[in-house]
Amino acid sequence: MESAIHHLFVYSSLRSGFHHPAYSYISKYFFLVSECTAKGKLFEQDALVVGVPTEDNFFVKGELYHIKEPAELSWAMAQLDDYEGVQIDEDGNAPKYQRALTTVYLDGKTTDAWVYWFNQPITSGKFIESGDILAYLQQKK
Repeated sequence: MESAIHHLFVYSSLRSGFHHPAYSYISKYFFLVSECTAKGKLFEQDALVVGVPTEDNFFVKGELYHIKEPAELSWAMAQLDDYEGVQIDEDGNAPKYQRALTTVYLDGKTTDAWVYWFNQPITSGKFIESGDILAYLQQKK
C-alpha cells in the first residue's frame, strides 16, 4: 500500500513557512505540489501545536508534497517516521505521532496522502479554530 501513495501532507513544523531545519529534508526528497486542507483539528497542548483527525467539518491547512523519486519513498518515509517518533519508546509508551492516510482537498479535487497525526489524548489543549498553525502563531505574537 505504501508504494502506491506518493504524497505527503504536512500541517505543522514541516511546512515551508516554518523554516524548521527538518524542512531541508522534506525539500530534498519531496517537491511542493500546493497548499491544501485535510479534515482535522489543531490544538495547542503543552507548548506544541498538534493535529488530530476528525470526521467533523473541521479542516487543517497544510501543504501537499509528492516524492521526487518513487523508488526512494520507503526510505524517505522511514526517515520521517524516525523524526516524528512513531515507534513505541524504550519505556513502552505509545508513540506521540502516528502515520496515517488522509484525504487531502485541493482545488475541488481529492487525493490520498500520508500525514503524521498526534497520537496522544488531548487533555488540556486549546482548540485552534482557524486550522492554520502559521496564522495562529502569527496572531499570538
